[in-house]
Amino acid sequence: MVPICGVCDTNEKKYKCKTCEIPYCSLQCYKKHQETPCAPIRDQSTSDHHKPSKEPLFATVDTVDPEKLEQLRHSESLKDLLYNPHLRKLLQEIDSAQNGMKAVRVGMMEPLFVEFADECMKVVKPDAEMNDKT
Repeated sequence: MVPICGVCDTNEKKYKCKTCEIPYCSLQCYKKHQETPCAPIRDQSTSDHHKPSKEPLFATVDTVDPEKLEQLRHSESLKDLLYNPHLRKLLQEIDSAQNGMKAVRVGMMEPLFVEFADECMKVVKPDAEMNDKT
C-alpha cells in the first residue's frame, strides 16, 4: 500500500509536515496545508522508537508522577517566575552542571531559586500530600 498525500488524497506522499506529520506530495499541497493551523501530534523530541513510558526507568520515593509534572506548565506563578532572566540563567547552570545535586544545593542558597522550587512543589505535591509525609 503506497502512502497517499493527506492534502489532495490522490498523489503519492513525498514529504510530511514537521508539526503535525501529515503527508503531502508537492509544494502546492504544502502551501494549501499551511493555510490552516496544524497541531503537533506528538512531542517532537521523541522518536517513534523511543516513546517515553509511563513508568520511570529508575523510580525512587522522590520520583514525581509524569502527569503531575505536566501540571507545571499550567502554573501561572511559575510562568511569572520564569520571566526573571537571573532565574533562567541559574536553571541553565544547574541543568548543565556535572554534579547536579551539588548545583541544586548551591542554587538553594539563592532566594529566587528557593521560591521557584517551592512553587514547583506546590504544584506536584499539594499541601494535603505534603502534610501526610510529616
